[in-house]
Amino acid sequence: MSAHPINWGQSLTDEQRQFLAGMIRAALQTADPYQAVLRYLQREGELLRAGGQTYDLRRYRRVLVVGAGKAGAPMAAAAHHLLGDRIEWGWVNVKRGHLLPGQEADNRVGAIILHEAGHPIPDADGMRGAETILERLQGLDENTLVICLISGGGSALLPLPAEGITLEEKQRMTDALLASGATIHEFNAVRKHISRIKGGQLASAAHPAQVIALILSDVVGNPLDVIASGPTSPDSSTWEDVRRVLEKYGLLETIPAGVRRRLERGLAGELPDTPKPGDAVFERVQNIIVGDNRQSALAALEYARQAGVNALLLTTFAEGEAREVGKLAAGIAKGLARHGDPLPRPACVILGGETTVTLRGAGKGGRNQELALSAAIALDGWHDTAVLSLATDGTDGPTDAAGALAVGDTLERARRLGLDAQAYLADNDAYHFFQALGDLLILGPTNTNVNDLIFVCAW
Repeated sequence: MSAHPINWGQSLTDEQRQFLAGMIRAALQTADPYQAVLRYLQREGELLRAGGQTYDLRRYRRVLVVGAGKAGAPMAAAAHHLLGDRIEWGWVNVKRGHLLPGQEADNRVGAIILHEAGHPIPDADGMRGAETILERLQGLDENTLVICLISGGGSALLPLPAEGITLEEKQRMTDALLASGATIHEFNAVRKHISRIKGGQLASAAHPAQVIALILSDVVGNPLDVIASGPTSPDSSTWEDVRRVLEKYGLLETIPAGVRRRLERGLAGELPDTPKPGDAVFERVQNIIVGDNRQSALAALEYARQAGVNALLLTTFAEGEAREVGKLAAGIAKGLARHGDPLPRPACVILGGETTVTLRGAGKGGRNQELALSAAIALDGWHDTAVLSLATDGTDGPTDAAGALAVGDTLERARRLGLDAQAYLADNDAYHFFQALGDLLILGPTNTNVNDLIFVCAW
C-alpha cells in the first residue's frame, strides 16, 4: 500500500478506518509482484526452478526478458535479481508513471529497459515498444531462454495493430469497447484478432526458444488466454466470436474501416486465426500464474480474523454491472447488520472479481466508485455498515482514485451538501460525488494488479 494518508472514511471511527486500511495493506502486500515472481522462480547456481519445472541455464547461450503490464517494473526487478548476470537484453512496457523509486533515472533495471507507455488507451510509445519486442524475438533458436513478464494492463500496453489497421483505429476500437460494458473476455477476443502480438502470437514469434511466462492475473478465474490478451497462450476465441461481440454491443456498423476489412477477411477464411491449443509453437512454453485475486482476498480474510472480526470470503468471481453488484453488496451488509446473516457482528464479507460500467452519462466512470455509489444509495440510513470497493492497481477506470467508501450516512451527508446521489449515478459520475464527501480512496500507483476487492462490513 502506498504512503498516501488515510483521508477517507471520516464518518467511521479511527478503529474502523484502520481496520479497512489494514485489510487493503494485507491484500496488496500479498499481490506484491516482486515477491510473487520470487515465490515461483528460484535459482540455485545454474539451475532455475520455475513452478514445478527445472531448467539448466548452461543449456542456454542467451537469456532475454520481455513483457508488458502495470506490474512490469517490480517484476523486472525480480528477474534482474535472479538472472542479472545472464540477461543479455530485456524490454518491458510499463504504464507511464509506474516505475519504482530509483528506476526513473535511466528507465531500466540492469539490462532490462523499462519503456513507459499509455494505458488504458494504447499509444505510439506502446506500439514502438511492442515492435521492438517482436523484432528481437525473430530468429531465436532452442538455445535461447525468454522470460516473459505479464500483468494486468498488458493488452493496452502492448499494442501492435495487425496489417491494415492503424494505431488511431485501434485507439477508437478500444474507446468503443471501454464504453460498451463488454466483459474483459469479450474485449480481449476483439483485441487479439486485430493484433500482431496478442493471442499467442508472441509465443509464435519466439518459437523454438524456451519461453517461461510469469503472469500476475487481473482476470476473474485466471484464464491464460485472456490475461493481457494471452500473448503466450493458445487462443480459444475465433473470428466468429469477434463478430458476435461487436454485434452484441451495437458496434458492428461503426467499427473503423481497417478493423471491418480485417474482420470480413477473417470470417471469409482469407486470414489465419490466432494460434490454437495443440499448436507446436506452445510445446516449449510454460505459463505460470504467480499472483491473483484469490491470494489477495485470502490475505485480507486472514487479517480480518486476526483483528477479531468474523470474516468470510464469499467469492472471487464477482462480475456484472457495477451498480447491480453494488446493490448486492448493500444487501449483504443489511443481512449482517439486521440478522447476523451469514456472520454475527462485527463482521466482514469479502468479494473479489471485476465489474463493468456501461457509460451513458458524461462522468468519468470508474467501476469501483460506481459500485460504491450504488451501495450507498441502498444503504441510506443503515448505520454501522460499510462497503469499500477498490481496484488493486490503485487506478479505477480513467481516474486517480482506487475506489470509494459507502457507509450508512453517505447520503445524509450528501444531502447536506446539496448532492443528488441518483443524478450522479445516472451520469456515471461517482468520482465527483465521493470527492465532495472526502470518501475517494486515493492510493497512488500500487505497481500490482489483481482485479478488484469489495469489503462489506457491519459493526
